[in-house]
Amino acid sequence: MDYSWLIIIITTLCISFFLRKSNNQKNNKKHPPGPGPFDFSVIGSLLWGVTNIELILRDLKAKYGPLFNLRIGIISRPSIFVASHSLAYTALVQQGVVFSDRPKAAQTNVIIHSSRINISSAPYGPLWRLLRRNLTSAILHPSRTKSFSKARSRALSVLVQQLHYHSDSAKENVIRLIDHFQYATIYLLVLMCFGDKIDETQVKRIKDVQRRWIVSVGRFINLSFLPRWLEKIIFRSRWKELIQLQLEQERIFIPLIEARKKAKSSNNLNHHEEEEVMAYVDTLLNLELPKEKRKINHGEIVSLCSEFLTAGTDTTSTSLQWIMANLVKYPSIQEKLYQEISEVVVHRGNPKPKGSVIDQGVVKEEDLEKMPYLKAVILEGLRRHPPGHFLQPHMVREEVELNGYVIPKDATVNFMIAEMGWDPYVWEDPLDFKPDRFLLADGSDTEEFDITGSREIKMIPFSAGRRICPAYRLAMLHLEYFVANLIWHFEWTTADGDNVDLSEKLEFTVTMKNPLCARIRPRINQLELSPNSCYVI
Repeated sequence: MDYSWLIIIITTLCISFFLRKSNNQKNNKKHPPGPGPFDFSVIGSLLWGVTNIELILRDLKAKYGPLFNLRIGIISRPSIFVASHSLAYTALVQQGVVFSDRPKAAQTNVIIHSSRINISSAPYGPLWRLLRRNLTSAILHPSRTKSFSKARSRALSVLVQQLHYHSDSAKENVIRLIDHFQYATIYLLVLMCFGDKIDETQVKRIKDVQRRWIVSVGRFINLSFLPRWLEKIIFRSRWKELIQLQLEQERIFIPLIEARKKAKSSNNLNHHEEEEVMAYVDTLLNLELPKEKRKINHGEIVSLCSEFLTAGTDTTSTSLQWIMANLVKYPSIQEKLYQEISEVVVHRGNPKPKGSVIDQGVVKEEDLEKMPYLKAVILEGLRRHPPGHFLQPHMVREEVELNGYVIPKDATVNFMIAEMGWDPYVWEDPLDFKPDRFLLADGSDTEEFDITGSREIKMIPFSAGRRICPAYRLAMLHLEYFVANLIWHFEWTTADGDNVDLSEKLEFTVTMKNPLCARIRPRINQLELSPNSCYVI
């Protein structure tokens, strides 16, 4: 029997132990508590891939408190976990500059993100500021967001028509929803990214390659636990799959980038033509990197477009499924929401005898502001089922103190946002779905709730501080718009004898272990319209 692997592991453990012991003797500073080096040094790395790590972290929180240290891997930087609202507020908001960096990228992450040319994983500094400012000013500014209303109408039309078609053809009108939600959200984001000249064939190709990215990204990141030369021997087929997937993504995206570049040049020459809505890729074509003093290349544009699509698609479709699952599970909440929507839509403006019925076929964006219960439903969905249970890891730029403990420079800090949203000391009956908790006492309006965490943190599904998701307002708009129209167009019920299973599984986001299947029936008010009139925006 070959004992070489056992010898290597034992030797590395001994080196790790003595290195830590030596460091502890040199440094008497009080670090966050946590398990010893032998508790998680090797076994923890293995468990990360095969066990529900969240259950282990909850046990550690119960044992060590809301701030604890866990080393994942044989020799690694400290990995700090924060599960307290007040400590998260101190770190992310009050000491935001120190906590705003990202851990050094794994080799696979460098390949996936073109040497970290993206917003989410870029180090805190000039490059990150440039990329974020470009996105927020050119795409996410309220005036720009409004310019994409036609894209939202198209995506809604596709979704509603698909649901009508599949509910008619499905057995007893029971259909699986997540595929439709994913397609509608990727359809919308593709139009925002590459412009409204994209056809459905191109959307489907983009959806397919992006879904494979999302499903495979965890396996690719896990390649980085070993030295690169060793990974390429042991995981040769997986490395090959990573490179092939990247090349396929470029084959699909680059022609779209070139077409957009050509179209913009043509429009500049023909000023009399109607100006198109600016797409995200348009803003990237002339973007210049601050240090290199050069424009970003095609591979880097592909990385940024992929980030844009992934960040806005899977999180939104996952949240949409969780919210609709609870509305199916609790019909009284669904009915209350429908009544609010009906009041706003039916009494919109001064109805005319026949002309106004088309206007009542869809919930418009301006209607959403008059629906406090809708907003409460969305907030409760994000609290109870955040699409990510942890924020993307942060890294401290310098040694800092938090809650009396020293966080060493370059330590990775993880924020357990699901635990914060389920804290019984902050939320009454935290595991129940109760939208009314976000309403004023008389139910007339939503309580002024700070979703950004800038005043205090109670829940942070979009993070907080400098690294807050720049598109959180857009995400809220998309969720409100889709949920309102899904409830307005259809009545949602469970299949006979079936209950809605709210158990979870981890993919790219934390999604439903058993995807939502529901019976949907067009509302009577929609049946009064001609077959396609409800899609007219």
